[in-house]
Amino acid sequence: GAPLESFPYHAWAKVFGVNVTAVFHLTRELLPLLDAAASDADPARVINLGSVMGTQPLADDAYSYTASKAAVHHLTRTLALEFAGRRITVNAFAPGPFQSRMTAFATGTDEQARHVGSHVPIGRIGTPDDIAGATLYLCSRAGSYVTGA
Repeated sequence: GAPLESFPYHAWAKVFGVNVTAVFHLTRELLPLLDAAASDADPARVINLGSVMGTQPLADDAYSYTASKAAVHHLTRTLALEFAGRRITVNAFAPGPFQSRMTAFATGTDEQARHVGSHVPIGRIGTPDDIAGATLYLCSRAGSYVTGA
């Protein structure tokens, strides 16, 4: 992140490269395997990692991050529509804050994690089990009819 007036182009390009361009190209390259794995009863799955920051206009000097995650969500909906006939579902998570290297500056200590979590409607930051459970749902038969979400 950096103030708008000094936000470096290389940082913008790097974040879009990782968060959007890589998602697009990886999905495209994996299409033969996805097509081979897909069936009417059990479609193949693509799950993208968006962010809650890509669903609301909140930058906090993270312009490329928020815009790239919004692009991930839009790409997810676009690919879901395009791949439906191929029996491939495409969904994206929009997680709020989790402890990670990227968020260590804000969630690195228990006190910081509690503070950040206090701004989340459920009152805490996410845990690995939160993402794991949602992933299992989307990848199981229970989630086989969900696409574009």
